[in-house]
Amino acid sequence: MRQDSTHGGWSSATPGDPRARRSSPLHAKARKQPIHFATVESGFRARIIFMTVCTHRRGPLLASPDAARRIVDAWQAADFWCVGRYVIMQDHIHLFCAPNTSSPEPLKKWIAFWRNCVTRAWPQRAQLPLWQRDYWDRQMRRGDSYSAKWEYVRNNPVRHGFVARAEDWPYQGELNTLEWHD
Repeated sequence: MRQDSTHGGWSSATPGDPRARRSSPLHAKARKQPIHFATVESGFRARIIFMTVCTHRRGPLLASPDAARRIVDAWQAADFWCVGRYVIMQDHIHLFCAPNTSSPEPLKKWIAFWRNCVTRAWPQRAQLPLWQRDYWDRQMRRGDSYSAKWEYVRNNPVRHGFVARAEDWPYQGELNTLEWHD
């Protein structure tokens, strides 16, 4: 897989494939495995992942009470990872998550599970597919970067002009408290 700098995700195109997109020239060294399987570290450090999941072709489908309820219900059903803070925008979701077991299932499997739950429950079948094939994820390395990233994410609706104050955006919340520890 190769980093997709256009959409912030990963492309499954192989090197030399015309569909393959190059990341920054600073990333000359290829990864031995996809980042989606390498993000969870072992040991006693906090394992908090920041992720962005987008709708197919960035369709504005998610910022409604019904869509938000379906997404939150799916996260609660997919309990092998737990969701902390989140913001659901019209065409993408930002969330923080952490494994809910000491030997976690792969992140990719968890995302596939909850996205499938939402898709199966989606009432407007003509709007399918709902999701872009891939997603963007990053492991938080320090508690202060976790806090700073949350402040940036929660102000996303303000930057897009949907609300004047971040706390007025109705499609955000915190399902679980993800504690940072070293």
